This record gives sequence, C-alpha cells and structure tokens, in this order.
Amino acid sequence: MVRAALVTATSLALTGAVIAHAYLLKHQFYPTVVYLTKSSPSMAVLYIQAFVLVFLLGKFMRKVFFGQLRAAEMEHLIERSWYAVTETCLAFTVFRDDFSPRFVGLFTLLLFIKCFHWLAEDRVDFMERSPNISWVFHFRVFSLMLLLGVLDFLFVNHACHSIITRGASVQLVFGFEYAILMTMVFTTFIKYTLHTVDLQSDNPWDNKAVYMLYTELFTGFIKVLLYMAFMTIMIKVHTFPLFAIRPMYLAMRQFKKAVTDAIMSRRAIRNMNTLYPDATPEDLLASDNVCIICREEMVTGAKKLPCNHIFHASCLRSWFQRQQTCPTCRMDVLRASNPNQPPLLDINWVDSQASIGPGMMPHFPPGLFPFWGPFPGAAPPAGAAGAPGATETPGATEAAQTQGAGECLSSMPPPPPALSTMSEAELRELEQEGRRGLEARLQCLHNIHTLLDAAMLNIDQYLTTVATLIPPQSETSSAAGEASGSSPPSTSPDSTTLGDSEDQGDGEEVGEDGEPNPSELRRRRLRKLETTPPPPDH
Repeated sequence: MVRAALVTATSLALTGAVIAHAYLLKHQFYPTVVYLTKSSPSMAVLYIQAFVLVFLLGKFMRKVFFGQLRAAEMEHLIERSWYAVTETCLAFTVFRDDFSPRFVGLFTLLLFIKCFHWLAEDRVDFMERSPNISWVFHFRVFSLMLLLGVLDFLFVNHACHSIITRGASVQLVFGFEYAILMTMVFTTFIKYTLHTVDLQSDNPWDNKAVYMLYTELFTGFIKVLLYMAFMTIMIKVHTFPLFAIRPMYLAMRQFKKAVTDAIMSRRAIRNMNTLYPDATPEDLLASDNVCIICREEMVTGAKKLPCNHIFHASCLRSWFQRQQTCPTCRMDVLRASNPNQPPLLDINWVDSQASIGPGMMPHFPPGLFPFWGPFPGAAPPAGAAGAPGATETPGATEAAQTQGAGECLSSMPPPPPALSTMSEAELRELEQEGRRGLEARLQCLHNIHTLLDAAMLNIDQYLTTVATLIPPQSETSSAAGEASGSSPPSTSPDSTTLGDSEDQGDGEEVGEDGEPNPSELRRRRLRKLETTPPPPDH
C-alpha cells in the first residue's frame, strides 16, 4: 500500500513538472499540447501517468465489485494477463502502421476490461463451492455483469460502425475481441442464474449439471465460429494473425472437451439406468450407508456400481455429468460396463493349479502370454496314474477330451462385435485397445530376448568353468607317465589285451602316498569304454 502511494505521488509530481515546463516555454494551451506530443520524454512521463491512473481505477473497481480477491483468483489473473500482454505485443507487429497513442490506449482498455471478465467468471464459479452467499455478493456480481455486457456491446457497435465507414482497420481486432468477451459474459450470466436457482431450492437440483454442460457446448461452438470468421477475414485483409493462434486453439480444445463430455455423460447415465442394479437393504447394511457425494445417509434410490460402491442415483447422475469415474476408487465406469472386454486375470486361477497332476501343462490365465492362446492340459504318459489308456474306457477318454476342448474354448476371449454396428468412439477405443495389445506383445518379445541373452551368458560361463576345472588329456597322460616311470601302454589291435594291460596298469600306477593316481585311473577307464565292442544282438 505504501509503495503504491509512493509511485502515485511520484508520477503526479513528474506529470505536473512536465506540463508546467511546457507551459512556461509556450505560454499558450495549443502550443503547449503540440510541444508535449512532439517531445519523447514528455510522452513517456504522460504514458506512465496514464498507466498509474488505470491501475488506481482498477483497484477502485476491484474494491467495489469484489472486495478482497482470493489467492486462486489473483493467481489466475496474473497468469492470464501475461498471455494477454504477449498477444497484444504480437498484434502491435501486425498493425504497426496504425501505432499511435490512441492505439495504445485502446489495447490498454481492452486488457483492463478482460481482467474484470476473468474475475467475474472465477467469482461465479466460486458460488458452487461457497456455503453462504449474501445479497451483497449477488448485487456486486449482477451489477458487474450488467456493466461489462453494456461496455462490450458499445465497443462492438463502435467497431462495426468504424469498419463500415472507414474500411478494414485495427477496429476489426477490437470488434472481434469484444464479441468474444460478450460470449463470455453470456456464459457467466447463465452459470450465475443456474447457481442462484440451485441455492434457492431446498434439495439439490439434479438437472443443473445438464444445463451447464449444454451451455458450455453452445458457447464453445459460438467461440469457434467467431475465431474461424476472424482468421478468414484477417488473412484476406491483412496477414495471418499470429496473436490469435493460442486463443483459437484453446477455444477449439474446450469445444471438443464439451462434446466429449456430453457424449460420455449420456452413455454413463444410460448405463446407470439400465445396467447397474439397485442397492438392496443388505448391501446398505454391509456398506458405510453414507453417500460420499452428498454426505447423507442412503435409505432408498441408491445404485451399486461394478466396483461394489453405492451412491445415490441422483448424486451419480450429477457426478457423471462431470466425469465418468467412480467417486471413491476412480474406476472408469464406461470401461467396466463394456461386456466385450475380456477379464484380465482369474482370481481363483492359483487355487485351480493344485489339481494338476505331474506331467500335465497348467492352464495359464488369459492375457498372461500375449502371443499364445489358452494352454490346454497335456495328456499324462501311458501307464501313469490317472492315464486314460491304463484305467479308463475309450468312452471316458472321448468325454474327457471333449470336456478339455470345451474348457479351452470357454477360456478364449469372445470375438469382437461387427465393425458396422460400432460407433466412432467405440472404434477409436477398439483401435486404442489393439495398439496397447501390440505394445504389450512387443514388450513381451523384448523380455524374452533379454532372458535368452541371459541364458546364453550363463551357459558360456558354465562351459568356461568346466574347461578350467578339467585339464587336457595329453597333459594328464604325460604327467602320469613321468610320475610312474613306465612306458606307455601298447597299441595292440586286440581289444582284450589292451583292456587287460590297462587293468594291470591300474594297480601299478600309484602316487607318492601309495594310492592310485585318480586322473590316470579315469583316463584308462574312459579309453576302455571307448574300445570295448558293443554286445551282440540276440
């Protein structure tokens, strides 16, 4: 407060000094005005004084129509103001030939009026969350919206008259901007009316969310039409308006969101009326029996969602107008209500694996391996306990095979519905599901490749370890010959003689401690097994 007073006093002092200096030089009113407009330092001081006056007027109007601003309102105001200033600077580059003090004043006034439109919108949205609304609040908001609507209409009328009489100029931008602000005032007034009617009623108004949703849809459509018309006219008259790209994109995105919300909310409400069962007294007793949306006890008219959470039907209808999720667990009710979606995992799958005997392949749950279908159980080997060939009749075997095939078919996911009967949103959802499935399959292939690489590394490490533990055969035989001091065994073609000589040598080869050499014994036994002929067939 002290800083604002100091800035105001300084600007007033500088403005008075500049005007007094110019009057002392010229001694007449008109030459003084001409001198001030031609002098750059004097115009800079006058610009600063004008901005200070606008700031003081804004503080005065804020005190009259809003009182004390909330932190969220101040944050939104500063954030939007930065974007508005940036877009204004881009507009200066487009209309640089029309740059003048009047041009700067018009853009400053536009930014000033925009700020109060944003504050009015935030203050009306605050009505839905505020428990106490006084008559002063209603008077302030209603008078502010009336004043803003009149100003918007006057500026639009002035811009249209200027364009008709003087041709296309910068007034085209001002007329378009004030037309957008008129749409914003209209939307804010409808929301204010709906909130006021809801506050006056004893029970919550169920259809308020529906009216607000379609109000957003209608005004969003009007904004998109205005932006498209403005872009077309600007491209034909001047050039491509860069400063209008961001607000046009935001308007289109808001309109798309309104259309999507309208479609999804209608679908969620239809599912609630047709698919979700009514909560029984037993369900209400088993649950908390308090609707977390309205914080009141549930006696009748409660609905049970697929996630077993219970709410008032009217509360769910209002909730589904805004978002299509469970208020407690945030489950997507549209996806949960889709009967064509296969289950992700059978909860009792682990318990069913206990009945699988040895030698049988388990039934994997659907979706565990994306590349392979359901795994039917393999038949046990012949002669084993429970094998069909050992203890069962052929009729029983066929029945078991038929039952296994039926289980395999029942575990497969249901076929997708006909594409011609699906809507555009369902087709997009099906395409997203297919894309997610393809990504899961690619990820599974990557994981399998990683596991195979790890297995090959383990095998290489195992072979390297075995090679280092077992010495070569030539080095072992030479070391054993030097230790025993005897000649190497003869290589007679008679296999019986070779085996006898090796058997005799087994007892002769001893180590230093009087025990046979283990490596030499192993080598001779391996050679004996290699040279022994196989037994004749009888």
